[in-house]
Amino acid sequence: MGISLQKGQKISLSKEAGSALSKVVMGLGWDAKKSSGGGGLLGMFGGGGGDSIDLDASCILFDEQNKAVDTVYFGHLKSKDGSIVHTGDNRTGEGDGDDEQIIVDLDKVPASIKSLVFTVSSYTGQTFNSVENAYCRIVDNASKQEIARYTLSAQGSHTAQIMAKIYRHNGEWKMHAIGENGTGRTIDNLLPQIIPHL
Repeated sequence: MGISLQKGQKISLSKEAGSALSKVVMGLGWDAKKSSGGGGLLGMFGGGGGDSIDLDASCILFDEQNKAVDTVYFGHLKSKDGSIVHTGDNRTGEGDGDDEQIIVDLDKVPASIKSLVFTVSSYTGQTFNSVENAYCRIVDNASKQEIARYTLSAQGSHTAQIMAKIYRHNGEWKMHAIGENGTGRTIDNLLPQIIPHL
């Protein structure tokens, strides 16, 4: 079990992993909040449509000038340079474990890229009041060991969350738990809210 991060905390990935890392997985997970009250037949059979939320995980690549140069998300599953791959869209948050995963080949990330920012946004436009148990975690792809996890109390009237950043600092990769609320269904909406965290 890896380190549990607090909001704003920064760690060295290789120090926490105990070795140099070449490939990591950013796993993002969430649950649709169970609608309360009512009961009856609809409640028993999960009717009413309140128990599903389509959150989308994205990774934005920024250069030294804090300019977004590429985005990996459900509509563009691989970065142009091939270093970052999204494993596909999960539209409900059903099931245990990660709901969406983004695989980062650290050795292949171009030297011109300074930081990778991971976000989760509500494509369906529902607010995070419909979400619980949101987290992001970094896993060493080779050993499958969890390096760090950041769990956030995501509930609120926002429609997006700027989760975390992986960035280069003095020749090593670090992770910064951001956990900022955002608004917008797409990365274009979120970009102005991400820039202050770069």
